[in-house]
Amino acid sequence: KPSGIFNLAAETHVDRSIDSPHAFLKTNILGVFNLLEAVKLFNKNSRKKIKFLHVSTDEVYGDIKKNLQVSENYNYNPSSPYSASKAGADQLIKSYHRTYGSSVIIVNSCNNYGPNQLPEKFIPKIIFNIIKNKPIPLYGKGTNVREWIFVKDHCEALIKIFNKGKIGKNYNVGTG
Repeated sequence: KPSGIFNLAAETHVDRSIDSPHAFLKTNILGVFNLLEAVKLFNKNSRKKIKFLHVSTDEVYGDIKKNLQVSENYNYNPSSPYSASKAGADQLIKSYHRTYGSSVIIVNSCNNYGPNQLPEKFIPKIIFNIIKNKPIPLYGKGTNVREWIFVKDHCEALIKIFNKGKIGKNYNVGTG
């Protein structure tokens, strides 16, 4: 008798999405479709309706000029197969809300960091390279700026949004 589903599953590494986008489409779009169908079926056969909270990414907005605050109404402009697959999932979720009345919430989050993170991710990679006295990789021209949130703080935000957020809405989660 669930009260909700949190979808935190995703293919997330931008570089891998450029090299091999198929897994990103399969997981990030078809995986979301399967969850939405399961929620729809559950809600059809149950008096108690469950909420679906989907964790997306701030990367659906594309490149954002420095110091620009992005609201939840900002246009999507994905710049990689990863961000395009997340944007596609977001749009599919919105369509299920409109078409089937599904109780959905989308959270567009900045990057997370914390214990047990995959070593391919930026912060663990930098720490590992420093410890091993290896060169620190430079991404692009070194001018990219990303926002980060500690995983525990992100989880607290997700629970708060699940409990108090409005159905059918998007919420940006970051550190400012």
